This record gives sequence, structure tokens and C-alpha cells, in this order.
Amino acid sequence: METKDTYKTIKSPVEHVLFKDKNSKFFGYAYPVTHEEETKQYIEALKKEHHSARHWCYAYQIGTENKIYRANDDGEPSNSAGMPIYGQIQSFEVTNILIVVVRYFGGVKLGVGGLINAYKTTAQLTLEASKIVEKTINIDYLISFDYKNMNTVMRIIKEKNLNIVNQKLELDCQITISVRKKEATTIFEIFENLHKIKIKEI
Repeated sequence: METKDTYKTIKSPVEHVLFKDKNSKFFGYAYPVTHEEETKQYIEALKKEHHSARHWCYAYQIGTENKIYRANDDGEPSNSAGMPIYGQIQSFEVTNILIVVVRYFGGVKLGVGGLINAYKTTAQLTLEASKIVEKTINIDYLISFDYKNMNTVMRIIKEKNLNIVNQKLELDCQITISVRKKEATTIFEIFENLHKIKIKEI
């Protein structure tokens, strides 16, 4: 089976997608995230922006192979908000994403079924408004070598069209390259078999 080394995420934030139901307003937001810390910052910012709202429910998923996720109902009945939002993240097959739905209560109770539908629909509309992009899962390697071996290293980087993330070219040189997961072993072996050139995963 071929290694899957791509994942889908959103290109940029989506804000203020509105869904209304029985006077309640649901505002959808989506953000590309790579760390849980970022999710907290976005949620805090939305709580300040919508300080008179009743609920700030959210779900996020982070990671490409070992994914972590969280769904939060923020005071709505259990599993009526966070999980329906998370369900849309799964259904659109995206990761490294946070979706927050801010609810202003309109005076009429929607019941659990109505809430599930409202949160699910808002999350769906928010994802439909976003630009979903496919990215590759990469592995970073640090290549260390003497300056005199520079040409050998550079030739391989050019031939294999490798992406240089960082380089320090002095007497002892270091280059960090980012390689697609499914090509990683091959590239690693090419460099490892070269005399006087060290390579390690970082």
C-alpha cells in the first residue's frame, strides 16, 4: 500500500458566516492551526469580540498522522454543539483546523435536535466558505558536511528538487531539507551512503 503523505487543511481564516434559527444567531469561524496554544488565543479573542454572546462552542483537529481533537459544548446540552462541529471537520476530511460557532440566544429554545442541526449547519457553511488546500506531510533532515563536499550535496539537492529550509554554509556546513514522506527513505539513504556527509532526522 502506498504511504499517504498528503492532508487537507484550510488556506486562511474564515469569519462571520451567519446561520439563523428561531431568532438565535450562530456565527461560524474557521482558523488554520498547528498547536493547541493557537486555538486558545482564537477562542479568547472571539469571547472578547462577542462578549454578549451566550455560547462559544468549538472543535479542532491537529496533526497529520497522530491526530488530536477536542470538541467543546460550552454550556449547551451534552454533545449538541462540539461534536456536530467536529463531525463536519471529519466529513470534509480536514485537519490542523479550529472551528468556533458563536451563539446569540434569540429567546426561543431550539431543543437538542435543533441545536445539533444549527451547529452542524454553521460548521458546514463555514467550511464551504473556506479554501481547502492539500499539503504534503514532510520530514526534515539536517545534513552536515565539510565545505569541500558542498558541490556533491548541492548537486543531489538540485537533481532531486529538494526544498531547503535552512542553511549555514561555513567551514562546516549544515543544510536543513524538507522531504515528502514517501520520498524520505530514498533521500536519506542517498546522503547516508556518501562519504563524510552526515544526515539525521530533526
